[in-house]
Amino acid sequence: MSDIRISDLISAWHAEESIAHIHGWDFSHINNRYTEETDFPWDYRELILGRLKPEMKLLDIDTGGGEFLLSLGHPHRNCAATENYPPNIELCRETLSPLGIDFRPADGNGPLPFADGSFDMVIDRHGDFNPREIHRVLKQGGLFITQQVGADNDRALVELLLDPVPPLPFPEQYLSIAEEKFRTAGFEILEQAECFRPIKFYDVGALVWFARIIEWEFPGFSVDTCLLRLLNAQHLLEERGSLDAVVHRFMLVAQKL
Repeated sequence: MSDIRISDLISAWHAEESIAHIHGWDFSHINNRYTEETDFPWDYRELILGRLKPEMKLLDIDTGGGEFLLSLGHPHRNCAATENYPPNIELCRETLSPLGIDFRPADGNGPLPFADGSFDMVIDRHGDFNPREIHRVLKQGGLFITQQVGADNDRALVELLLDPVPPLPFPEQYLSIAEEKFRTAGFEILEQAECFRPIKFYDVGALVWFARIIEWEFPGFSVDTCLLRLLNAQHLLEERGSLDAVVHRFMLVAQKL
């Protein structure tokens, strides 16, 4: 690569780095610049909708900006949500609370700010969870349905960009460990599955934006500190046509005994 082209690439990467902020969970900025296969052996939405009735009280933990919760079309008066990321807290207050949804700031790992036996169903898509707290806020026979990001998610991309490679950010995020935690907390496991699917980047700038957004997977990443690794990634991209890794997901449907 010429010096001029390298300079242009670095400028473009700095620009991506500078705008790497999102509200909710919106990755539309890198649409068509990466692909992530989501043909999982389950449909998270259908796992929920196949069991959800209009009169049921529903809690969505780590709701993001409430996008998925709203897409379910459940009566707002029977919906509640929690979120702990400050920008998303404000977004939820602006969008969910005026609709009559019971939104409360809370960390999914910690105590949930609801009374015992408040809900018929608790859902959690890619958020933190506390099995004992979920058990407490569910009614007898209530359901917990979750899709989770696994421990090995995006690791080839982390290894590409960071040296030394950081440890797994969530080393217990495996289906077998989650199953045991929920059984110990007093649940019966009704359904479970785990899978790995491809993720591909066609633009190093999109990967820069992604790495800044997913900061827990790419701790300490910046264009300046990882410049040589980014230049190597650009070389690999031009040679192979894409930068490839795998996403790691698992799902669990559990019922309070």
